[in-house]
Amino acid sequence: MARKKIVFVIVEGPSDDTAMGLMFTRFYDKNLVRVEITHGDITTRDWAGTQNIAARIGDLVRHYAAANHFKVTDFQEVIHIVDTDGAFISDDAVVEDSNCLEPFYSSTEIRTDKPASIRRRNEGKSAILTRLAGLKHVWNTIPYHVYFMSCNLDHVLHNKQNSSDAEKENDAYAFARRYRDHLPEFLTFICDSDFSVRLDYKKSWDFIRYGLRSLERHSNLGLCFEPRSLMEYKGYEGSIEFSEADGVFFGKVQHIESLVSYEGATQTELLDDFHKAVDDYLTQCETEHRQSDIPH
Repeated sequence: MARKKIVFVIVEGPSDDTAMGLMFTRFYDKNLVRVEITHGDITTRDWAGTQNIAARIGDLVRHYAAANHFKVTDFQEVIHIVDTDGAFISDDAVVEDSNCLEPFYSSTEIRTDKPASIRRRNEGKSAILTRLAGLKHVWNTIPYHVYFMSCNLDHVLHNKQNSSDAEKENDAYAFARRYRDHLPEFLTFICDSDFSVRLDYKKSWDFIRYGLRSLERHSNLGLCFEPRSLMEYKGYEGSIEFSEADGVFFGKVQHIESLVSYEGATQTELLDDFHKAVDDYLTQCETEHRQSDIPH
């Protein structure tokens, strides 16, 4: 029996895990889901920058792997959920208000007693989010995708902004109770609501950068739950197909001249055989002292 692959989900806080962790576990029921809570927004930490953010996310995965005796090939993918917090809005939408000791969000502006600080935060956060949106792998080979909740997770899931910590936790428990035994209803909610951005991955990030959208209620998280037709490993893409006659999944590596194929009775076995086929192909090329094909 093939070993379960780890789906490593990164969220900002405990209420995010409460609301979403069970849904990921239900959806990826053939896999081992690990929810990593960063206890805050890692895109705005003092150390965070466009040059080191990918390595820092890789470190999160490596540390978990080392503590639990896993290796890089035990991971299927990394899913990172981030709040936009209005990061892409223009500076004039950050409004000074001496009564707002904490940033107060609406669909048109951020009110704060420290507008210069929020503008600096937005400048750094927007650059880091753009970097992450273009990132394909962490820890060398693990597929990585980042999904936005705008302006934050509570806004998307509960249509609330500026919730207190207690409200966030209460709403998260209510959300989990509502959908814990109703995965299809959850998928309809996250994929087909008015806030759902139904564009491809790259275009969804282009969408959220425009105007005031990173303050408005939008999310591309639904893309995470759509059926996928390709897998990624070490820079190679592999197709996913199913033979009804034989009752097996199969595929081949795309965009190279060599024929590299694989199969499996389940999608987990298919992923394992895809990884093995790529590794065997690269080893064979090295043994025969020939250049491996570069995907075109």
